[in-house]
Amino acid sequence: MKKLIALLLVMAMVFALVACGGSKKANADSIPDTMESKDGVYKVAFVTDVGQLKDKSFNQGTYDGVKLYASENNLSYKYYQPANGDQATDDDRYDAMKAAADAGAEVIVCAGFMQAGALERAAKEFTGVKFVFIDGWNMGLSNVAGIAFKEEQPGYFAGYAAVKEGYTKLGFSGGGGGTNPAVNRYGYGFVQGANDAAKELGIKVDVKYTYQYGASFAASNELQTLISGWYQNGTEVVFSCGGSIFQSITAAASANDGLVIGVDVDQSPDSDTVITSAMKGLASAAQWAIGKAYDGTWAEIGGNGTSLGVKEDAVGLPTATWSLKNYKASDYESLYKKVLDGSVTIDDQAPEADGIASVSFSNVVIYYE
Repeated sequence: MKKLIALLLVMAMVFALVACGGSKKANADSIPDTMESKDGVYKVAFVTDVGQLKDKSFNQGTYDGVKLYASENNLSYKYYQPANGDQATDDDRYDAMKAAADAGAEVIVCAGFMQAGALERAAKEFTGVKFVFIDGWNMGLSNVAGIAFKEEQPGYFAGYAAVKEGYTKLGFSGGGGGTNPAVNRYGYGFVQGANDAAKELGIKVDVKYTYQYGASFAASNELQTLISGWYQNGTEVVFSCGGSIFQSITAAASANDGLVIGVDVDQSPDSDTVITSAMKGLASAAQWAIGKAYDGTWAEIGGNGTSLGVKEDAVGLPTATWSLKNYKASDYESLYKKVLDGSVTIDDQAPEADGIASVSFSNVVIYYE
């Protein structure tokens, strides 16, 4: 028990920046994405999820943590993007991990649940390498640490904030085609938060909800056209939940005087349409887990699955940069404490794809597309 308490205290210190809106992103931006190792050895490696490295979301947020840890500890680092882009196979992902191991990686950080098959194969082959599985789970392998997040919590905060700010016509556009657990949790939490806020205000809220054109997390003209239609028909703010689809959604927002909620990291610097972001501490989580590989405490997370949320200050909204006016930071902090102490509960059993349409909400009407 003492060991567990000590671990939680350390984690709380590491993730404290998230809930209060702090970020190490600016420091990470000053660190080059690529470096030249004199001996050809790259000790800390990152294997990207689908989408681009600089997606201003999931990949970029995770790699920020890789760069920060490596830079601060004088370690060589390199990123690997699996071949064939959004059509990458398990073999493509394995090849990227093998390339990292062959280049001398001591720690390989893999982003996204789609890495699972390749990661398990690589971890069994390269037993001397430690693998950090972001958005992953316990594989029962001592050299794999699964790090997941309770995305329903920041999703809830974002939906609640949007309605309290005064918006009643919301949208959710998710990546992964409805099969990505993290995205599904974000969306389900978003609707729950909107519903609870609407219930408190005694109003009804409409939510348009879709996974169309987001399966590969890539920007597309089709998605931009869809979201433009939403804005033109009254939608006020859309939760952009999925890597580079952010580019399509903010483009639609800019053309139609619409607003956007970002995801994973604080996306407000990337578009003036962003009013807030549902964040999880990707950079901090990556730094923390890599550190375990070097400070002699890997056994605390290796062979286990760790899920991070409000108890570890690992999720939240960026109050320092949001543009909300009616919903105050003090109101958000009060809600955060209620989730922390359990007086507000959030269902974490997110339905896949169109299953959301069958869930009954008292004050939200869902229009699933």
